[in-house]
Amino acid sequence: MTTDPNKFDTLLVANRGEIACRVMRTARAMGLRTVAVYSDADANARHVREADEAVRLGPAAARDSYLKVEAVIEAARRTGAGAIHPGYGFLSENGPFVDALERAGITFVGPPASAIAAMGDKSAAKARMHHAGVPLVPGYHGDDQDDALLKAEADKIGYPVLLKASAGGGGKGMRVVESAADFQAALDGCRRESQAAFGDQRMLIEKYLTQPRHVEVQVFCDSHGNGVYLFERDCSVQRRHQKVLEEAPAPGMTAELRREMGEAAVRAAREIGYVGAGTVEFLLDADGSFYFMEMNTRLQVEHPVTEMITGQDLVEWQLRVAMGERLPLAQDELTITGHSFEARLYAEDPEQDFLPATGTLTRFALDLEGAGLDADKVRLDSGVESGDAVSMHYDPMLAKLIVHGADRDQALATLNRALAALDVQGVVTNRAFLQRLATHPAFKGCELDTRFIEKHEATLFAPREVTTEAYAAAALIGLKQLSRECESDSPWDRHDGFRLNAPHTIRLALCATGHDLTRAQAPDAEDVVIVEGRRETDADPWQLVIGDETLTARIQHLEGDAVAVTLNGHRRRLQARLADNGVVVMADAAGETRLFWRRIDAIDHGQHEAESTLTAPMHGTVVALLVEPGQKVEKGMPLMVMEAMKMEHTMAAPADGHVESFHFAAGDTVGQGDVLLEFAAEE
Repeated sequence: MTTDPNKFDTLLVANRGEIACRVMRTARAMGLRTVAVYSDADANARHVREADEAVRLGPAAARDSYLKVEAVIEAARRTGAGAIHPGYGFLSENGPFVDALERAGITFVGPPASAIAAMGDKSAAKARMHHAGVPLVPGYHGDDQDDALLKAEADKIGYPVLLKASAGGGGKGMRVVESAADFQAALDGCRRESQAAFGDQRMLIEKYLTQPRHVEVQVFCDSHGNGVYLFERDCSVQRRHQKVLEEAPAPGMTAELRREMGEAAVRAAREIGYVGAGTVEFLLDADGSFYFMEMNTRLQVEHPVTEMITGQDLVEWQLRVAMGERLPLAQDELTITGHSFEARLYAEDPEQDFLPATGTLTRFALDLEGAGLDADKVRLDSGVESGDAVSMHYDPMLAKLIVHGADRDQALATLNRALAALDVQGVVTNRAFLQRLATHPAFKGCELDTRFIEKHEATLFAPREVTTEAYAAAALIGLKQLSRECESDSPWDRHDGFRLNAPHTIRLALCATGHDLTRAQAPDAEDVVIVEGRRETDADPWQLVIGDETLTARIQHLEGDAVAVTLNGHRRRLQARLADNGVVVMADAAGETRLFWRRIDAIDHGQHEAESTLTAPMHGTVVALLVEPGQKVEKGMPLMVMEAMKMEHTMAAPADGHVESFHFAAGDTVGQGDVLLEFAAEE
């Protein structure tokens, strides 16, 4: 460390993944040495590989590694780090951590603990904002957390209401309650999530505005009394209260409204003695009224869109302010140039209610040259590379794709071309869903609000027309898998369609409606396509019968997930991979098609089996068992709760009946596909 207490030459980044890599990139440009920390699950992660030094913190679970204050501080001591950048999440808004750093003589790249505490308690923050003259949404922010009182307050406010963890953020411990009948179950679920994420079960309640936009203002303050706002971002497109697409500046923003919101945000920051980068989040109603929602006392995930339109490096600003310097620019020196979008790439399956996904990235690349894109207009902030594993232990965000254009239309066109050029293989992602969002007429027309995805669910999730090539590829992969399952030379042991003195024949059912043919919720007959495959010997091509078409077909594996499918002599290259009882096919740049497949003679038996069991839809941890074995339940009633990548998933009864037994207890780790319980349906 240097002799000047305000200066440091070594920076420890107390985070992982994309944000750790992004912070270290600026730190290196400023001539600072970088130190990474890691859990056992991240021993070979990208942020570890890129740092000058790296220190192990502990086991995979965040509570045993990234959230261990003592271990992080000890890592800083061992490496001589004079400052710690927390990124976002983990310890980024942890006041006791900041206090501990101050006692250890280590600079925290962020606000003082008092500011974190002032905004960390959402209820107290509302009172402070009222005092500062910042507009508030009607709600309850009191200390009394009695269930009956909270219910009464919600009834008084009027449904729908938003339940939100008082100490929370990032969509954790947050649920919309549509009616009084749903309140208690939602409260219990929010408290569990809040306790797991923040160690705090306190809740606040707000009136849920039905068509608001989520507009936030980037603020920055230094220790010399200076404060500015770097304009606004629109983050209205969300799922489960987590942002998916963000843009800057906000569409339709007038100069007067921008100034009013910006000045209100700076007032909010000054009220709590803020220093560093912060974001004041507002709900913007259709009539132009705006209401304080919360302040994130850290750098936001979506900060790159602000960097794109202002030309400023916000991490550099953070580091300079932490060194005691003044803000680089005054308010009248800040300007907006063009428009920017950010799309968050998640390891999740939008077709399966956004269930988080795990696996190994066989390929992760962005071909800008091939797509004819300008490297100055496209930026990919990621924490992964080809070959990296995606763990169940952490947030499912893999990367952020950020673009810039002269105006909104140009930026949106660039975003779509960049999404098409993004090649991600080996793990299910939301890439195709992001393309559907970005090309949706309502999004292109700036018809934005926080329920955008819910409002347009019918079109965003509408079944896409499946090409013959996709059906053929899925069938060929299914036939190949069945052929591989037989390792015996005996014809009596084979189940790959072998018949004595007759062609091998296998009939497959393929479904593209999102129904897993191994689960109890069977698709309608018209949603299933039957494919018959026949061939004389293993060396012959397959004769596929798809509907009324008969095709001579071969499949050849290329590199990664690339395959070549030849149909009647016409060879096509596409991406195809196995995924959870099905095949994901990407036949063009426009998106992906998922086809579930199963041998036709196994469907009836498989559905009967599914009625008696429930399997884990993802790798995760059992949080709670909600019923007792033998207890009578109705179809749709919650049976147990799983958690993965910081989000809860509830398993519901597939029919009226009762649970015969649970195979796991609360706290147990389960793998995707594990049978969770035995269920007996009523006769």
